[in-house]
Parts: sequence; structure tokens; C-alpha cells
Amino acid sequence: MDHIDFMNTAIEIARSTIGQTRPNPSVGCIIVNNGRIVGMGAHLKAGEGHAEIQALKMAGVESKGSTVYVTLEPCSHHGRTPPCADALIHAGVDEVYVASQDPNPLVAGKGVARLKSAGIKVTLGLLEEEALNLNRMFFHYISHKRPFVTLKAATTLDGKIASQTGDSKWITGEAARKDVHAFRHQHDAILVGIGTVLSDDPSLTTRYGQGISPIRIVLDRQLRIPEDAQVLNDQKAETWILTTKQATQITNRTFPSHVQVIEVANPDLPIEDVLSILGDREITSVFVEGGSQVHGSFLESHAFQQVITYIAPKLIGGKKSPTAFGAEGFQTMSEAVDLNIDSVERIGEDIRIISSRRLS
Repeated sequence: MDHIDFMNTAIEIARSTIGQTRPNPSVGCIIVNNGRIVGMGAHLKAGEGHAEIQALKMAGVESKGSTVYVTLEPCSHHGRTPPCADALIHAGVDEVYVASQDPNPLVAGKGVARLKSAGIKVTLGLLEEEALNLNRMFFHYISHKRPFVTLKAATTLDGKIASQTGDSKWITGEAARKDVHAFRHQHDAILVGIGTVLSDDPSLTTRYGQGISPIRIVLDRQLRIPEDAQVLNDQKAETWILTTKQATQITNRTFPSHVQVIEVANPDLPIEDVLSILGDREITSVFVEGGSQVHGSFLESHAFQQVITYIAPKLIGGKKSPTAFGAEGFQTMSEAVDLNIDSVERIGEDIRIISSRRLS
């Protein structure tokens, strides 16, 4: 194995933890001594040991004189855990390969500088593109103090998400529906509007053995959510209801302990205010599975980074059948949001297209 192979291994270890480290990034670490892997580790949960610490524990005395491969710059500050840079220095490692620098202002080059000042050789940028992609949601959150937003839609070939009567089960096949659960697990939260809860009563959990269920977020201006809604009663994940002060005063309802009611100052519940609140609560990524109006609101606010669309080989037709993006929409093509097509893949009988906003 060479340097690239070792870093690839560290990246794969980190990738296995996506969706469970909020609000921290996914990080993997490999320690090599005389061409042999003697330690490996991953950051598994906020507040627990970072990847470097886990790998150093496994390597033990063989850490001395070793080469370390880590997917993200070692931290140099006291947060929930002590600095990893200091731990590497105290362990007596000789060399550290770092895939990507940490944009967190608390780190941002300070970890690399500390290692170098201790006489450790540091090489930065090995498989950097892969490492940046691995934590693109975390990096967006750190840079903007807003969660990374993915809009998910399942449509027919003619772009419909339901019939004119509102019937939408099921547009896509079982394989596509299972695929969605893997993406749910990769995000900190799933967001829907009250319309989706009223029409579908979804559980919004990660099933099929795909991992941890994210926090469930419901936008509900008038606090109309039914008392028997699954998200209020199943206790399979936290539920946050974003509403208005007027609604809480009028209804005066009580909710189960796993449910938080969060008041938004603006009664219109603007998307930017919603994302600001979520960012303040350390939600680094949101998977939006709302209906036409919710998706349209995110589109009009330009408040998203990624779109995942499942297209089923079906036709519904009809002017009154809703499309994936409603609200008012844009008036001219010059206002349209340009996307990059990142991947196109067949999932069972359906097609999945992953797109990202094109940065100008």
C-alpha cells in the first residue's frame, strides 16, 4: 500500500459515520508504522474521542515514529474533547498526512501549525477533493451558519407528485423508497410542511436498517398538527414543530416530551428565518421532503444546495395535478436556478438524478 491507499482507507472509515456525528464532521484516521497499519479510528459521536484519539489508543506504543493519515486537520483547541494535535505530538508520531484543512475558525490551520512547530512533518492535500466532498455539509454549515439543504422529490415522468385528488402512493417503486432512507440517515433533520403531515401522516424515520433517524421538523404556522400524528406519538425520533407565537397562545396545547415547539418571530415562517433557527441549534444539514408549496418556498428563497429527484416511468397529466415545485414560481427564464447534474442512476424501475446548485 502507498500513501493514497492509506488515505483512501481513512476516508472510507470516515464515510461509514456520515449521519451520526452532528454537529461535528465525519473523520477517519489511520496510523502506519513500518508499512503496517497499527491503528485506525473514526469519530463516532459528538463528545466522544476524535478519530486520531481512537487510532492512537489502538496503536499504543507503536504510535511512536509512525505516519498518520487523517481526513481532516487535527483540532488544536479544547472543545468537547482535548486537542488532537497535542495528542499526536505527545505520542511521538513522525509524519502526518492531512487530506483537507478544517474551515472552522477555531482550527483553520492552527492544528497543522502546531504539529509543524513540534517538528512533525505535515503534508496537506492528499486526496483533498474526496475529503472535501465527504464533509461538504459540515463545511457549508461552518461557512454560512446555516444547514446544508437537500430537496428531495419523487415525480412521474411528466413532473407530477400526485394526482389532482392528492393521491401519491406510490409514485416510485420500493427500491427507490428504500434508497431515500439512506439519504435521510445522512442528514441531521428531515423537514416537511403541515400539509404533508395532514395528507400522509408520515413517520419520517430511517427504516430498512439504514441507520439513525434524524430530527423531524414540521413547519406549522397555525399549529394544526393532529394529536394522533405519528411524529407526535411514535417516539422514534425527536420532533420539532416550528410555529408562531400567535398559534401557541391561541391553541395552548401540550405535547409529549420528545416534541419541541419552537416559535418563529415572523408569522410567515420565512425559509431564511427557519434555517437561521436550525443553524443556531447546530443542525448542519436538512433533508426537505415537503410538498409542492414547501419546495417552492425553498426554491424562491434560493435556500438549497442539492436536489435529489426520483423519476418514475408513469404519466398522470392534468392541470390540477401538483408538480414538485409550487408557490408562485419565477416570472422569467433568467430567474431560473441553474443546476449541475452530478449523477444519474437507475434505482429499480425508477431514475434518480442528483443535482447541485451551480455557483456563479
